[in-house]
Amino acid sequence: MRFSEMPYERICFEEIEAEFNTLMKEFNDAKSGEEQFEVHKKQYEFSDKMNTYITIAQIRHDIDTKDDFYDKEQAYYDEIMPKISNLSVQYGKLMYHSPYRAYLEEKIGKVAFKNIEISLKAFDEKLIPLMQEENALTTEYDKLLASAEIPWDGEILNLSLMRKHLTSDNRDTRRRAYVAYTEFFAVNADKLDDIYDKLVKNRTKQANELGYENYLELGYYRMNRNCYDKTMIENYRNQVKKDFVPFAEKLHEDRRKRLGLEKLSYIDEGVNFANGNPTPIGTPEEILANGQKMYRELSPETKEFFDFMTENELFDVLGRKTKRPGGYMTFLPLYNAPFIFANFNGTSGDVDVITHECGHAFQGYLSGKDPIREHAEITMETAEIHSMSMEFFTEPWMNLFFGDRTQDYISMHLEDAAAFIPYGTMVDEFQHIVYENPDMTKEERHATWRKLEKEYKPHLDYEDNAFFEKGGFWQKQHHIYDFPLYYIDYCLAQTCAIQYKVRMDENYESAFESYLKLCKLSASDFFTNMLKEVGLDSPFETGCMKKIVEKLTNKMNERMMR
Repeated sequence: MRFSEMPYERICFEEIEAEFNTLMKEFNDAKSGEEQFEVHKKQYEFSDKMNTYITIAQIRHDIDTKDDFYDKEQAYYDEIMPKISNLSVQYGKLMYHSPYRAYLEEKIGKVAFKNIEISLKAFDEKLIPLMQEENALTTEYDKLLASAEIPWDGEILNLSLMRKHLTSDNRDTRRRAYVAYTEFFAVNADKLDDIYDKLVKNRTKQANELGYENYLELGYYRMNRNCYDKTMIENYRNQVKKDFVPFAEKLHEDRRKRLGLEKLSYIDEGVNFANGNPTPIGTPEEILANGQKMYRELSPETKEFFDFMTENELFDVLGRKTKRPGGYMTFLPLYNAPFIFANFNGTSGDVDVITHECGHAFQGYLSGKDPIREHAEITMETAEIHSMSMEFFTEPWMNLFFGDRTQDYISMHLEDAAAFIPYGTMVDEFQHIVYENPDMTKEERHATWRKLEKEYKPHLDYEDNAFFEKGGFWQKQHHIYDFPLYYIDYCLAQTCAIQYKVRMDENYESAFESYLKLCKLSASDFFTNMLKEVGLDSPFETGCMKKIVEKLTNKMNERMMR
C-alpha cells in the first residue's frame, strides 16, 4: 500500500490498556509453553497495529511540523508512550518469569530474554510523569530547530537547506553561510541551554528514582546494551584517541594541502576539494531512479527491496521549509514496510540517503519477514553497520550519480568516514561527562565541549565565531538532546563498516556475502557474537583501531601511487 493511502486512526490508550490486560490474563492462564506462545503471537498482531499507527503519525508530523492535526497527534503520543512502555514492561515481566520460559526462550531466543531483563531495569511506573516531560522537551527542541528561518540571498532557508552553502566551493560563500547559520543558534542559545539543562536534570532524576547514581547506568539500559559495558566503551574511546586521532589529523592535513590553504578554518570542515565537493547529477527523481537501477543490479534481495519501496512511495526525501531536519529510517510493521525520511539539499548527502538509509531499510525489510518479532529488535550499533556498510557496497554504481567526479566522491567518502570517528567518539565522552556531573552550569558544559574538541579535533580553528569558540557546536547535534548515549553506536559501526570496505576491495563477493549474513542474523544473537560469526574484528578488542589505521594507511598510500 502506498504511504499516502495508508489509513490512520488515533490509538486510544484505554483500548490499548484493555487489550494488554486481556493478553496478560490469557498468558497467565495458559497451561503450557505452546499455549503461551500462541498468546504471544496475538501480542505480535496487536503491537504491529499499534506501532504502525503511531509511526504514521510521527512521519506525517515530521513531514510538516506545522500541520496542526499531526502536531496534536504527536503531543498525544508524547503523553501516552511512557504508559504504553509500562504495559509492555508488565507483559515482558510475565514472559521473563514464566514457568515455561525454557520453551519460550527456544522459540524467540536468549537475546530477547536478556533484553526483557534490561527493560525491567530501565523502567518503573513511577517514572511516567518524568518520561512524559522528557518527551515534551525533546519535541520542543526538534520544533525549535525546525522553525529556523535563515535569510539567504533573497530566500528563507531552514537548517537542512543551508547545508549546500556551508560546503560551497567558494570560501566567501561558506563564511557568509556559517555566519547566517550560527546566528540562529546564537539567538536561541538561552533556549537551547535551558532545554538541555532540563533534560539532564530530568534524566538524572529518573535514574535516581531507580536507585542509580546517575543517568549513565540507566542510559545504557535504555540503549539496550546487552553485551558490552561502560568499561569496554572507554577502552574503545582510548584507542580512538591514541591510534585514530593522529591518523584523522593526517587526513585533515592532506585536505588542507589539497585545498591550497595555509591553515584550515572551521568554514572548511566538510570541504574536500578546491573545486568543491562532488555533487550528484540530476534531479531528485533521477537520483531515486538511479538508486533503483543500482539496487536491481547489486543483488536479487536488494532488487526486491528497492522495487517494493518505490512502488509503495516509501520515500519522503525532498527538503521543505516546514519539514523536520535530518533523516531516518523507520518501519511500518502492518505492511512490512520500511519508510525513509530525509532532506535532499543538493549535496553528496542526497546520495548518502540512498545508500545509508537504504542500508537500514534493506535490513528492516529482511527482518520484517521473520515471524519472530524480537529478531527485528536490533541494537543500534548493529543497525548502523547495515547502513554504513551499504554506503561502501554501493560504490561500484557511484558513476550513476557523480559522473566524471566518481573517484573524487569515493575518496571523499572514505576520508569522511574515517574523520567522523573522532567526532562521534567525542560526542560520547561529552555525554558521559555531562551525566556524571549533572549540576554543571551551561558555561561548564560549553567549556567541556571545547576542551574535548581540542583533544579529538586539534586542527579545528573557529577564528572569530564566538558561539562555536565558546563551545556551542554540540547544540546542533540533535542526538545529544533526543537520543542520549546513541552517538557512539555510529563509531562502533563505522569501525566495522571500514573493515568491510577493506574486505570488499580484496574480494567483493565474499564481503557482500558476509554483510548479507549479518543483515539476516538481525537480532537473533548478541552484537559481539555476530561480529565473530561474520568475520569482523570487535571494536572493543585492544589493537583493533591500530590494525584499521594500518590497513587504511596502506590503502591510501596505494591510491596516491596510482
